[in-house]
Amino acid sequence: MFDSNNWDWETGERPIAQTGDWKNKFEWVEEFQASPDGEKVAAIVKTGEGEFSVCVNGDAWENTFDKCWYLRFGPDGRLICIVSADMEWTVAVDGQPWEKGFGYVMEVKFSEDGKNICAFIQQDTQYGAAINGEPWGNLFLNMTTFAISRDGQHAAGAVQTEKFAEAEVFKFQAGCFSAAVDGKAWDKNFINVWNAAFSHDGTKVAADVRTSLYDYTIVVNGTPWSESFQCIWEPIFNPTTGAVVAPVRMAGKWTMAQDGRAMWDSSFVQCWNQMFSPDASKLAAIVAPKYGRWTVAVDGQPWHTTFGDMIMDAVFSPDGTRIAAVGKEGYEWSVFVDDTVWDGIYDVVWEPVFGPDSQNVAVKVEKKGRQTILMNGKPWKRDCEQVWDPVFSPDGSKLLVRSIENGKYARRVLPITEITG
Repeated sequence: MFDSNNWDWETGERPIAQTGDWKNKFEWVEEFQASPDGEKVAAIVKTGEGEFSVCVNGDAWENTFDKCWYLRFGPDGRLICIVSADMEWTVAVDGQPWEKGFGYVMEVKFSEDGKNICAFIQQDTQYGAAINGEPWGNLFLNMTTFAISRDGQHAAGAVQTEKFAEAEVFKFQAGCFSAAVDGKAWDKNFINVWNAAFSHDGTKVAADVRTSLYDYTIVVNGTPWSESFQCIWEPIFNPTTGAVVAPVRMAGKWTMAQDGRAMWDSSFVQCWNQMFSPDASKLAAIVAPKYGRWTVAVDGQPWHTTFGDMIMDAVFSPDGTRIAAVGKEGYEWSVFVDDTVWDGIYDVVWEPVFGPDSQNVAVKVEKKGRQTILMNGKPWKRDCEQVWDPVFSPDGSKLLVRSIENGKYARRVLPITEITG
């Protein structure tokens, strides 16, 4: 989550960089990334034989590396990249690599304010996490998932705590996996552990596990729920009460459970990707009311609109009264808000964005290789080679549009009426 109060919100267009010229300066240019405030555009570039770096607004970092990948801007505007030099991998932040290197870096996550940066690492065939360059004191045989607390000061993952060979079936069934928090594994092992999730305050971790070949449950800080289920999906915490909710399979159908007990009267063919409204008064999920049809359910009540392929990127409005999502039917993508599908079919649709007053919804879309912004179902009058997710001003009256057109990257601040009319 970024703080946009100090950004430049003066209406108008401001050119930032001639990105089309970069291909003449470098051997190749990879995908562009734009900073949240739109003031910077960056890309991984090949600067010479076996040398890579990052170009920001036309200027390459001073440091070069053997390889670069996973270029990202953080919420605070810092730019990170996973880099390799001298047979080691690390994270470079605004061009400066962490002092410590690792065997490999798989993924990087930011705290909500961007101040803390956490990486999923491998060192000497052991796996764990590093926060701001400092690895866990204890690494593990394997780690398959990776989560961080909201403040980025803690990390957790599903880890392997016991070695076993392919034929050691009974040892596997006895449990060789657990969850680790800040490098310390829970005392109890399980047959499988999948996803770790932190509570809102960062003091608790929940994970979905398999306790036998046929039984699944949620474990919180090492303590399993008293109830087991036929199957289970990833848990989340209620940000207000600290209760844990997860989709569970009971009697052949899926529903939602809280702290081990079913909390919805309704059940579905499938149920997952649950989310709380900002005030935690509502719980929504993506569900299949019947085989092959998907919709959104709020507090167990499904919407009428369904899609055949998938629904994704569902988001609550800031006031918790509205939901926007993306649906796919065949090769066609649509936006639907509050159970109503917007006009227009697209080749790709990104995650919708609500304005701070919850009244307006904007979304990035692509059709026939051109990208633009929709607001409340109406398209912006321009389309571009590339645009990024729109950002509303703090008062909701303006929209920041970051785009590349004709080899030029620019930031535009538009009054929302330019799109809505």
